[in-house]
Amino acid sequence: MGFSFREMSGLSEIAKDRNVWKALLAELLATMLLVFIGCGTCVQVGKSSPALIIEISLAFGIIVATLVQALGHISGGHMNPAVTVGCLVGGLIKPIKAALYIIFQCIGAIAGAALLKAVTPDGGGNLGITEPNENVTPAQAFGIEFIITFILLMVIFASTDKNRDDIGGSVPLAIGLTVTACHLAAIKYTGSSMNPARTFGPAVIGNNWHEHWVYWMGPCAGAAVAGLIYTNAFRAPKRETTEYTYDPVATKADTKEVP
Repeated sequence: MGFSFREMSGLSEIAKDRNVWKALLAELLATMLLVFIGCGTCVQVGKSSPALIIEISLAFGIIVATLVQALGHISGGHMNPAVTVGCLVGGLIKPIKAALYIIFQCIGAIAGAALLKAVTPDGGGNLGITEPNENVTPAQAFGIEFIITFILLMVIFASTDKNRDDIGGSVPLAIGLTVTACHLAAIKYTGSSMNPARTFGPAVIGNNWHEHWVYWMGPCAGAAVAGLIYTNAFRAPKRETTEYTYDPVATKADTKEVP
């Protein structure tokens, strides 16, 4: 009766929003830079020493925090299909816009990996391609990716919940530190992707698809479960003066809604 496909799918939203291209461009650019910098840490050039786990973890955490701070006000700073899936399940983004986000994130990831390959001498390694440790089963790898992405989305939802008045400090930093902590724990198991696009870009350029499904199914499932749990069980009670929106960088006084 009251069902409208245009409204439910977000088609009408896309049609009305003349600036949606800015959000899509921001997602493409942010994901490209994330892959270039993060995966670049994994590359060995010449006689340089192989990167340590702590170096890779810090690089990914810092670049995520920096990009959320820089571009979050434009697109929400997803740069990760799993984050977009979590926001979709949590009702913070409509299906068509979510699909466009994921497409542009993947394009950005491919561009970032291609750029990294272009500036890396032969023998520089595998461009940071993620694949499970040879002693880790696909099911165990799925579990690791599920858990670390679940943690990431719980932190994102909790730290950007506009109904809360007890949040202090930097939201981008909290998200970046979460990425760092999860990398420190999971690199030895799966390479700690927690981002399908981050794995997809190097896989396309390096033509390496070993257990690639793990890096889509695990993170997206973890994000979806986090979205369901937080929005239905943990979200702070709604206040009369604001709305619950996903905006990693807005101040508490800023109630402008972004994806």
